[in-house]
Amino acid sequence: MGSVRWAFRCKSWTPSRSDWLFAARCIQREEKDRIGQFVFAKDAKSSMAGRLLLRRFVCEMMGIPWSEIRLERSPRGKPYLAAPLKVGSDSGLEQPAWSFNLSHQGDYAVLAAEQGMQVGVDIMKTAMPGSSSVPEFFRIMTRQFTVYEWSVIQSAGSEHQQLATFYRHWALKESFIKAIGTGLGFNLQRVEFHLTSEPLTPGHALHQTKMHLDENEGDDWIFEESLLDADHHVAVALGPADKPASAPLHPSLHTPTTFTLLSFSDLIASASPLTEEDPAYWDSFQMKAEAPQRQRQ
Repeated sequence: MGSVRWAFRCKSWTPSRSDWLFAARCIQREEKDRIGQFVFAKDAKSSMAGRLLLRRFVCEMMGIPWSEIRLERSPRGKPYLAAPLKVGSDSGLEQPAWSFNLSHQGDYAVLAAEQGMQVGVDIMKTAMPGSSSVPEFFRIMTRQFTVYEWSVIQSAGSEHQQLATFYRHWALKESFIKAIGTGLGFNLQRVEFHLTSEPLTPGHALHQTKMHLDENEGDDWIFEESLLDADHHVAVALGPADKPASAPLHPSLHTPTTFTLLSFSDLIASASPLTEEDPAYWDSFQMKAEAPQRQRQ
């Protein structure tokens, strides 16, 4: 079955006028308008990259021509493919359905997709809290983690190591919530993660971390963990497909997939314009500050 893990480094992307206007032509008009409303260029670039990642995936992996792709959003804002086509194979048998998910935070936008499984992805950048000390930040976030998880976070070493462990847990929880499609009403203390003892290193994906849901080990879920660089942790949640007859997952047999870093040329390799060029869209983008003052590093 298919597996896709793509990343794009938005922070290092300084689009030219032609690149930005071409990208804007290659996404749906309502998405272009939504991206144009962002106050900061950082957010506009991340969102644009996310749309291009998603359309590239649907075009290249699902075999739907770029001009025929119609993406919509669920009430919770999760993108989905309207009227998806059935994906066949050379043998004529219908292939398992794809599930996909996006995340962008810090310097990157990421996409994870899997055939025959539910998928959720979340990326978090390890950064000092903007307006409080680390102990105060942890106090504010107390209810988001279990007593066991806090013991792991606060015994991680230096404040930076504690923050890294905090964001690692946070990405794991968010990936699970995104995979099951639950919003803000989910009690995060219902989910407890037991991290693998194997160290995380850039370019290597782990899948030994275990989840406990309502104090029971979730044997039918797999969690892949990756570092895109020293400060960006990515978690991918893989669960059983939402079908009674879906095959059980076997974590011991699972081979985690590492993320491939794409360039802007990669993002638009299969793209075709959907709308006319809008020069004013570049003028508006140029006027945006890169990011809020406290995020400029």
